[in-house]
Amino acid sequence: MIPRLETERLLMRGPEPSDFEAFAAMMSKPDVARYIALAPMTRAEAWRALSSAIGHWVMRGYGAWTVVRKSDGAYVGRVGMINPEGWPGLEIGWTLDHPFWGTGYATEAAAAAMRYAFLTQPVDRLISNIDPENKASQSVAVRLGEAKGERSSLTFAGKDFPIDIWFITREEWRKRPGAAV
Repeated sequence: MIPRLETERLLMRGPEPSDFEAFAAMMSKPDVARYIALAPMTRAEAWRALSSAIGHWVMRGYGAWTVVRKSDGAYVGRVGMINPEGWPGLEIGWTLDHPFWGTGYATEAAAAAMRYAFLTQPVDRLISNIDPENKASQSVAVRLGEAKGERSSLTFAGKDFPIDIWFITREEWRKRPGAAV
């Protein structure tokens, strides 16, 4: 059973096959996919990515949520915990569709995911793998209290991705407003 999280403006629920059309449309946009897949995803690639996100919950017991706006049910994107085999740590990641950029939704949902992760997972730190050119995601990381760490790269789906590993420790998170004791 995938837990549902709610924030002031958002509902975070488990990914479902019915999310495919909205997810595929989002990932087909060059500006959305630029830092995630290096290029827009085909429908087949989006299918595999969504299937992987659903399977992540089965394999790890946690994963990324589908994010919808409470006021009208609009598909906003996905946010949550990412940690496939070979990953440098438990990541809090976010991908929002272009109409929702600049709304604060990424920070709102990622903060909820971060809180859930620290309350349920035995980790000393959480990371966010961010492309060095992705200034918007770097700003989200700063608002979440993350600090820029080492430069690295990830190979995923046969593609190499340059990343900076942003992170926050459990102790740093506990000191932030809204964190649980």
